[in-house]
Amino acid sequence: MSDNARRRRAPARSYVPREQEPGRHSQPARRGGEPTGRPARRGGKPAGRPGGRPSRPVRPAQPDPYAGLDRALSDAAAQPAPASASFGQLGLPERLISALAARNIHEPFAIQARALPDAMAGRDVLGRAQTGSGKTLAFGLPMLTRLTGTAGPKGAPRGLVLVPTRELAQQVADVLTALGRSVGVTVTTVYGGVPYGRQITQLRNGVDIVVATPGRLIDLLDRGACTLSGIEITVLDEADHMADLGFLPAVTRILDETPAGGQRMLFSATLDRRVGQLVTRYLNDPALHAVAPQAETASVAEHSVLVLHAEDKLPVAAEIAGRPARTLFFVRTKHGADRLARQLSKAGVAAEAIHGNRNQSQRQRALDAFAAGHPRVLVATDVAARGIHVDDVELVVHFDPPNDHKDYLHRSGRTARAGASGLVVTLAEEGQVRELQRMHDAAGVSAPRHHVGVGHHLVREIATTGTPVPPPPPASAAPAGRGGAKRRRPRAVHPTGGRAHAPGRGGRESQTRGSQTRGSQTRGGHPNRGPREAA
Repeated sequence: MSDNARRRRAPARSYVPREQEPGRHSQPARRGGEPTGRPARRGGKPAGRPGGRPSRPVRPAQPDPYAGLDRALSDAAAQPAPASASFGQLGLPERLISALAARNIHEPFAIQARALPDAMAGRDVLGRAQTGSGKTLAFGLPMLTRLTGTAGPKGAPRGLVLVPTRELAQQVADVLTALGRSVGVTVTTVYGGVPYGRQITQLRNGVDIVVATPGRLIDLLDRGACTLSGIEITVLDEADHMADLGFLPAVTRILDETPAGGQRMLFSATLDRRVGQLVTRYLNDPALHAVAPQAETASVAEHSVLVLHAEDKLPVAAEIAGRPARTLFFVRTKHGADRLARQLSKAGVAAEAIHGNRNQSQRQRALDAFAAGHPRVLVATDVAARGIHVDDVELVVHFDPPNDHKDYLHRSGRTARAGASGLVVTLAEEGQVRELQRMHDAAGVSAPRHHVGVGHHLVREIATTGTPVPPPPPASAAPAGRGGAKRRRPRAVHPTGGRAHAPGRGGRESQTRGSQTRGSQTRGGHPNRGPREAA
């Protein structure tokens, strides 16, 4: 494909906001040191409030400069689905098609079918689709295709994927590595919480694609271990979450160091004003592609609100957690995750917690154990769970209500993946019901309410549902040391970025269901790093 073909512009589905970016609005003119609009002083006393205090001017409501972006995305989601096309018809190289077929991936999912033609043509792309919908291959396949058969200078990667958490970095890298091997494209990860040495060595030896969290990448840039001058294609995945975590200064610095003429793609489950800043500043006439939420998890899962008294909340949670299948609980804080895991364990239900205060080995052990089904219960914070893709999670419980409808959808997206069934339960006190209703309305979810208590028939029903997790295998009798280690089964890859469990683990293969992820987290106080890369 020629350079001109890569950069040609399609005529439709474009959006270029013309409003100013936030922070660039001109300041009010001043007269004699006072901002325009402030009441003038009369007789030496400020006018306005009684007692001589000046009245505070009322600022008019500022229009959302990115409202047009949301409208354009909604319009894109409402467009009819494109005519069905195979990966070959979309322009993928034969070796990549064979690699996909070997993993039982034969046709694109909705967001892939919409975004691939423009992405393959080299166009900037803004994509919106819910978790588990196939975003990873929507940007990964065009990236691998573009870099196939070409080489850049040693030590200068040509593709960059920015993600908010180490788990997601490893998840994306697992997908791209497996497929890239078939076309000679190499991939490495860059994230915190692990030693610098191996990452620096891999970068200096030469790699085609870097999947990175912002904080550690900036550390390596400052150390001179990496250059972004050769980047041809840049992807921001989970862009809304990077904005929520305060990564925008780091992200903008990184994007400023990539060549301005390169292709850029931004994928996210939700888009807000801060993400709009990135779109207007760094994407050139982007093609917009969105999948309506109705086609995603929110509609295929069953949602329910259990209204209860505060003193019944933990006993009801423990009763539900005792079900024979995997259950994922969500809480708001790291300390809350540890506390609930301890409380459930004391109640006789083994549970693990995952959050940003746990080190890498602890997090990985918890994920591996939950994926294997022992324990069957995992308690997670919102951020720490972003990269969790475990087969056959049939129940998600919001023990603490989420902050907003975006977090509700992300949490709930851990179940009912690829059209499978799933149940989402929110435990709420009476005073939380009204806010939950507003959240459900914003998420497009219908969730009937039930007033329950300990031993309620609905609680007992939930506690007996789910596909039972098989018992743990007997301990291996093989001696430790060389020859005694068990060989790992190969893992299949899914277009969403997850990894399928090996056969026999109870998880069927599909495009949107994967296994646990690995990764690490940046800790510390680098001046350019911003917040921790997981919570």
